[in-house]
Amino acid sequence: MQTLSPHPWRRAPEGPVVAIVMDGVGIGTGDHGDAVAQAHTPTLDALRGLPSFTSLLAHGTAVGMPSDADMGNSEVGHNALGAGRIVDQGAKLVSEAIASGALFQGDAWRDAITTVQQSGEPLHFIGLLSDGNVHSHIDHLIALLQHAAGEGVQRARVHILVDGRDVPGRSALIYIDRLEQVLANLSQGGRDYRIASGGGRMIVTMDRYEADWQIVARGWQVHVRGEGRRFASARAAIETLYKETGLDDQNLPGFVIADEHGPVGLIRDGAAVLLFNFRGDRALELTRAFEEDHFTGFERGVRPRVLFAGMTQYDGDLKLPRRYLVAPPAIAGTMGEMLATSGVSQLAISETHKFGHVTYFWNGNRSEPFDPKLETYVEIPSDLSALEQRPWMKAAEITDRLLAEIDRIHPRFVRLNFANGDMVGHTGDLHATILAVEAVDLCVGRILAALRKRKGVAVITADHGNADQMFDRRPDGALQVRTSHTLNRVPFAIVDPREPAGGPRLAPPPGAGLSNVAATCLELLGHAVPENLRTSLLAAAQ
Repeated sequence: MQTLSPHPWRRAPEGPVVAIVMDGVGIGTGDHGDAVAQAHTPTLDALRGLPSFTSLLAHGTAVGMPSDADMGNSEVGHNALGAGRIVDQGAKLVSEAIASGALFQGDAWRDAITTVQQSGEPLHFIGLLSDGNVHSHIDHLIALLQHAAGEGVQRARVHILVDGRDVPGRSALIYIDRLEQVLANLSQGGRDYRIASGGGRMIVTMDRYEADWQIVARGWQVHVRGEGRRFASARAAIETLYKETGLDDQNLPGFVIADEHGPVGLIRDGAAVLLFNFRGDRALELTRAFEEDHFTGFERGVRPRVLFAGMTQYDGDLKLPRRYLVAPPAIAGTMGEMLATSGVSQLAISETHKFGHVTYFWNGNRSEPFDPKLETYVEIPSDLSALEQRPWMKAAEITDRLLAEIDRIHPRFVRLNFANGDMVGHTGDLHATILAVEAVDLCVGRILAALRKRKGVAVITADHGNADQMFDRRPDGALQVRTSHTLNRVPFAIVDPREPAGGPRLAPPPGAGLSNVAATCLELLGHAVPENLRTSLLAAAQ
């Protein structure tokens, strides 16, 4: 790994360079559904007046997604921020591996097919049933099912997690009906392909960063054991739960599909289980439940002896899962690695909801520090209560701890994430999201004031949009609550007290996006930009 060289003329500040990610705070149209525009944001308003203010692309091909119709997300956004270049992401890699047939020639797929052909047990699929293309895509699932049928797999079961977060809040039946048609077409010639269980993604299975293991426990109960409320079909389950609970898809309780013989999709010894989510953060805990011999997340009971594989490897450091269908993007030479190799101290801080984003994803899908002596990771435990009830989340606590750590360990570079705009934006609650944005704005203002005293520099941006568009307009003109990310650009600003105008002049290249931020931070730290990184946003001369 190369050591960074000094910049020919730009000098580092006396204090730290602090990169602040306002998660989910994009630049919207300013209409009644734009929580960012409606919020009282004196700090963000002031940033817009700086010569160092611009906007960046944070979606589509600018962050390694297959097309510009694909929204960004926190995973790919932090990958781009930390890598300093555009890296092909999971969705694109999986689509290409399916299209080329490489996925079906790999050892994991071949072993799964062989396992169920020899045992007679079903081939099980677990994952998010959605076309949001953030954690999964229904097209990937359908391709896997069709290929399994073509290879002679007689029985398949699908354990669905309904979305309502990266897609409209009550869209589950669209995807269920499409899947059921595919399963019916494949259930010919003696084949038996069915939906076996399900539930809302935020209630069943898809926890992350060990925030609430009971979410995974509920998934284990319905997927593996077949224990839960029984329905004759997934459609019947969703329609009934809509009527009884009034909840959107992401928060629906778990359910089990059963016939006259009982649950149709128990996961037993001899089965193969494929987790078809390509994104790692909300897939890792279920992976651990299937793979770890000494598991303590919840009372698992007797673990079935199955062949388990993920769509990709969700944690390269922990080597989880051991088997995976598509190799994850290899991201070496990240900004964090360069700084560690060059002896630059770093601090990464966030609350639990986004802790992995300023560590694992920022470091190119690596959990552990490159140099523990130079890097400090601080996780502020997230609240377990409903986010719309506490939209301020842990922004104040993050700020308090950040300022304390700056004075205690004197890091040269800091990266932090305020989760509020994204996490509360996903609830669809406009009022709560406005408060969430205001909480972030207040804390960013505190940080800027503290950095002025400490002669530091702040870089403020976001990883994608969300809070900036809380409603969609349906074809009939009616408004529909939006809980997914947006395709909007995100703000970018530098606050440098050494500059007479408050910040340096920028010269963003065409198509400037999140991948240009790393080079910018390196320049502010007084380092020359390596050739393998995308260009800095700073003007070439002052």
